[in-house]
Amino acid sequence: MKAVVVLSGGQDSATCLALAVRRYGAANVAAITFRYGQRHALETKFAKRLAKRFGVAAHKVVSLDFYRHLTTNALMSKTAPIQWKKGARCPTTVVEGRNAFFLLAAAVWAKTLGATVLYTGVSEADFSGYPDCREVFIRAQQRMLRLALEWPVKIVTPFMHLSKAEEWALAERLGILDVIENETLTCYNGIPGKGCGKCPACRLRNRGYAEFRAAKSVLRRPRRD
Repeated sequence: MKAVVVLSGGQDSATCLALAVRRYGAANVAAITFRYGQRHALETKFAKRLAKRFGVAAHKVVSLDFYRHLTTNALMSKTAPIQWKKGARCPTTVVEGRNAFFLLAAAVWAKTLGATVLYTGVSEADFSGYPDCREVFIRAQQRMLRLALEWPVKIVTPFMHLSKAEEWALAERLGILDVIENETLTCYNGIPGKGCGKCPACRLRNRGYAEFRAAKSVLRRPRRD
């Protein structure tokens, strides 16, 4: 096995999966999905469908039941409002330390499989204030994993400096635009595809899609001599 992809079932992780399969071949790629008490178990179903669609060699779903005993947030509560409070550094959807746990668990499994590459869809350009989506965190986490596991793990973050519009353009180049549009779940309110259009995740996704379409429209305009 060459690579393990952290697969949530959303736009970012699905595009990561496509990139990993394109580079290493489906037979050399595995995916891992986490249940940590998030609002919508539907995420796991979408992740399973994506893993099957791309034909990866293995897909593991791991339960992190302990998370609910450590923190509270809008993604792990069915009643807490999804919002960005005035003066807050992060929206109420931040799950403290989530990527640290995910990457550690994924790296342990990767070592078991003999894989040295971890893909994750975090982005510093569109990180919404989440501290564990920054490049400085990823570099520190990679060093920690290498020390903890004595394994030459490499964390690959294809979208770290890409906007959502650029990510949509990448999906088109990969030939998976329709898959990302219709077969992923990014919405914090659990609505697939275009989502609710109101939550922070949907606004970011849809704004990026609009920018992507606008850029394509400009490129298609005939030149004027």
